[in-house]
Amino acid sequence: MNPNLTRVTGFVGFALLVVLVFLLPEWISTFRAQQFAYVGIYLIALLGLNILTGYTGQISLGHGAFMAIGGYTTALLMAGNEQFGQEGLLGIGGGMKDVWTIPIAGLVAGLFGLAFGLPALRLSGLYLALATFAIAVALPSVVKRFEEFSGGGSGVNLFGLPELTAGIIPVDIAGRELVFNDWLYYLCWSIALVLFGIAWLILRGRTGRAFRAVRDSETAAVSSGVSLAHYKTLAFGISAAYAGVAGSLFAIATTFVNPDTFPIALSIFLLVGVVVGGLGGLSGLVVGAIFIQFLPLWAQGEGVASRLPGFIVDRTKEPGAPAIIYGIVLILLMFFLPNGVGGLFRRAGQTLTRWRYSRSG
Repeated sequence: MNPNLTRVTGFVGFALLVVLVFLLPEWISTFRAQQFAYVGIYLIALLGLNILTGYTGQISLGHGAFMAIGGYTTALLMAGNEQFGQEGLLGIGGGMKDVWTIPIAGLVAGLFGLAFGLPALRLSGLYLALATFAIAVALPSVVKRFEEFSGGGSGVNLFGLPELTAGIIPVDIAGRELVFNDWLYYLCWSIALVLFGIAWLILRGRTGRAFRAVRDSETAAVSSGVSLAHYKTLAFGISAAYAGVAGSLFAIATTFVNPDTFPIALSIFLLVGVVVGGLGGLSGLVVGAIFIQFLPLWAQGEGVASRLPGFIVDRTKEPGAPAIIYGIVLILLMFFLPNGVGGLFRRAGQTLTRWRYSRSG
């Protein structure tokens, strides 16, 4: 495919996405705005996971844990742990505005990712996937163990705090009064679009080429002068930082965090979202994020279930129908789109290029 055409198409697509994102709240309710805010949150997490899995080939089943680290960082910086009878996190109480906690949450999660990436250098494939999954499994118990800092199973409540922007009083932005759900939507999507652009810049440069070399062949990458230790660890750090930012926004959106806020299943859903969006690409991840947010809701309602034959699932008699619907839709997507939505976009671009050259010839 012509690289110039690819670049132009990418810019046009991104510009259309930006326009759609900022116009969408005009057409939907504040409740729907909150739901689409979660799409932006998941998009951030998928961008980071795709850098790790799609571009360097390192499978992670523990990114929900990195989101939890970011979420708890934000919660404790906002509320402190004074509510647990302590003096506050590391002797410092809360009181930090929610927006300022977001980059700190990304930094903290990124440092944890770098710390995990070093010992993970000895692992690959399923062994690495199991090691990361172990983090997701162990983290809830660790959080409950240090109850004096995390609140244990009771968690940390952010609702009603003055540090929560627009939580009680609407905020005025550019002459427009935004309630919490609308503010949350613009916050999440503004950060998501910025991080999308940063990911694109990283992956189109030397670092991105090194990531792809590691993914395609570690032996060839080493022979070309690529440091496996450096780039694999870097990918873990960047990916975890993205997950930390997503977790921070998730904590702000839910106004509450406890171990159940970031369940083990979240890590699985994130990997599913990356596969649906398309490994090794960015364009389809928006669809992957929509898949994570809305398919479970559609499966529980009339949207999908009403269109399935009764012999497959009877919603009135099967309590597990939503899970069955989710599995069926996922299987069908993988059958018809084995390379995800991003692969579909690439094939469409190749078809457009061939058509263009056939017309010019």
